Amino acid sequence: MLGLDIIKHSRAYQEAVQEGRQEGRQEIVENLLKARFGSLDKELTSVVQVVINLLPEKFTPLLVQLSREELLNRFGRKP
Repeated sequence: MLGLDIIKHSRAYQEAVQEGRQEGRQEIVENLLKARFGSLDKELTSVVQVVINLLPEKFTPLLVQLSREELLNRFGRKP
């Protein structure tokens, strides 16, 4: 199993795992926003890109509790 250990510790493997996690988070965030607001427009898509960098235990309550305006003000709109 030494070969498998080498692969698991390789940079390419670690990057692929991280990319998979990011894609999974993005899908979760998009699905939560679609369930709440019906669709993703350009403004809500900008929220997704910021929120996926948070841990799920941090972003989930925010996506469930905050209004569309609050989400956009907090994560989507540039001052």
